Amino acid sequence: MMILGIDPGLQCTGFGVIEAQAQRLRYVASGTIKTTHLPTQDLPQRIKAIFDGVSQVAQQYQVDQSAIEIVFVNNNPKSSLLLGQARGACLSALVYHDLPVTEYTALQMKKSIAGHGKAQKAQVQEMVKRLLNLDRLPGTDAADALGLAITHAQVAWVQSHTGLATHLSASNTGHIKKGRSR
Repeated sequence: MMILGIDPGLQCTGFGVIEAQAQRLRYVASGTIKTTHLPTQDLPQRIKAIFDGVSQVAQQYQVDQSAIEIVFVNNNPKSSLLLGQARGACLSALVYHDLPVTEYTALQMKKSIAGHGKAQKAQVQEMVKRLLNLDRLPGTDAADALGLAITHAQVAWVQSHTGLATHLSASNTGHIKKGRSR
C-alpha cells in the first residue's frame, strides 16, 4: 500500500510517500510544495500551485491512500482562514484523484511517532528518520507529512488485525444532520 501524507501550508506544504507492507515501512519520497515564488496577494494562483503539486505527487507515485493533518484555529483568524484554504486545495486534489482521505491531528501523529503528543519538531524528525531508516533528517514539513503517512500505516495495520478502532483512528468531520453541521 502506497500512502501519501500531507502537512498543509499556504507557503510550504509538506508531502511524504511511504510503502507499507504489513508492519514494514519503506521510504519512497518526500519534499515540499512551495508557493513563495508567487505574489502573496495572488491567493488563487497559490491555491492552484498547491492543488497541482499534490496532484502531481499523487500521480507520480501512484498512491493508494492519503493522510492529512487536521489544522486548528489559532489566534489570528486571517492566518487560520488562509491555512484552511490551503488545506482545502490539498483535500480537493486528493479527492480529485479518488484517494481515500484520513485525517489526523498533530497530537495523534506526534503520539504515534514519538510516543507523546507534545513532541517537538526535532523529535518528530529524528523518529521519522529512525522509523524509515533514512540517512539524514527530513525537513520539518516533510517529516510531519511522513509522520502522518506512518501514523496511517500503523492505524490501518492495527485495525485490519484487530477489527477495532484505536485511539488514533481518523476523526469524523463534517457530518450533516437535518441540514445542519453538528
